[in-house]
Amino acid sequence: MVKGRNKPDFWLMASIFGLLAIGIVMVYSAGSVLAFHDYGDSFYFVKRQALFAVLGFVAMFFTMNVDYRILKKYAKVLLLICFGLLVIVLIPGIGVVRGGARSWLGISSFGIQPSEFMKLGMILFLSYWLSKEDYRITHFTKGLLPPLGIIGAAFGLTMLQPDLGTGTVMLGASLLIVFTAGAKIKHLAGLAAVGALGFVGLILAAPYRLQRITAFLDPWSDPLGAGYQIIQSLYAIGPGGLAGLGLGMSRQKYSYVPEPQTDFIFSILAEELGFIGGLLVLLLFLILVWRGMRVAMTIDDMFGSLLAVGIVGMVGVQVVINIGVVIGLMPVTGITLPLISYGGSSLTLMLTALGILLNLSRYAR
Repeated sequence: MVKGRNKPDFWLMASIFGLLAIGIVMVYSAGSVLAFHDYGDSFYFVKRQALFAVLGFVAMFFTMNVDYRILKKYAKVLLLICFGLLVIVLIPGIGVVRGGARSWLGISSFGIQPSEFMKLGMILFLSYWLSKEDYRITHFTKGLLPPLGIIGAAFGLTMLQPDLGTGTVMLGASLLIVFTAGAKIKHLAGLAAVGALGFVGLILAAPYRLQRITAFLDPWSDPLGAGYQIIQSLYAIGPGGLAGLGLGMSRQKYSYVPEPQTDFIFSILAEELGFIGGLLVLLLFLILVWRGMRVAMTIDDMFGSLLAVGIVGMVGVQVVINIGVVIGLMPVTGITLPLISYGGSSLTLMLTALGILLNLSRYAR
């Protein structure tokens, strides 16, 4: 192991630990009723979350202390492994279907989500590839299209599961790296227009996605169907007021808000801890993004800078989508809130990625 020039960024580390602590408390509070109903144990979700938090801490400690430049050597191999997992999960009998998506590999309730691994694998590979001194991202056909082709292939495999939420996060973080690497805005703008048409096509190709768009525009048009999740989420947030109903006092977690411990955990948090609790979580995320972008701007290494941008982008895009859905500003996509929501693969991979970001902060000016 190679010791960095400095200690890890204090504010970055404090925000990570603060968010994780709030997450563990809220996983128990939001999921205790459902856990007791389904498993006869109110602590079912929080015990598993704590286990994955420990595994994530081990991974974070490792990635925080190993010289981050070693990751260059394994970027290609890691990306190929991620592509392999995305293909394997689509095979009937191997991939496990949960929530209508064939997104999991594993046995019984234990499993991994390959698309979560792809988010980090893609960030590592793009950072390595686009940081080469002889790479010219400003050239459209030879510079911009190759990385976009790889991103598109990963996004396509993710959509075959289908998993629009995770695919969108990977796409957003990847495009942020491409932009930071120096791609021309006119090239990206043209491709964005084409991508928007493709996105509309994806929505029209699946009736349930179109229903979610309709429900987003007018949830009350189908209050017991497509609009149910948004309405119940708003019913949770509204009564929370300034200080909330009190920790553990949520009414909406009693089988009203779907997936209260995962996708809609922020609505339960706002109900129990109010505007103050929700604002605290947002401030911690803003600190994380701020310190992460500071690392990206002050590290004397293109690979490290792009890597920091990608990790911060992954967190930021996921937060915006999750909270946007919960408060009714975006259509329902089914995506977790980083470090807060219940989830083994997402929590472990997020802590692994944030360990890399903390590692980078040791080399920043």
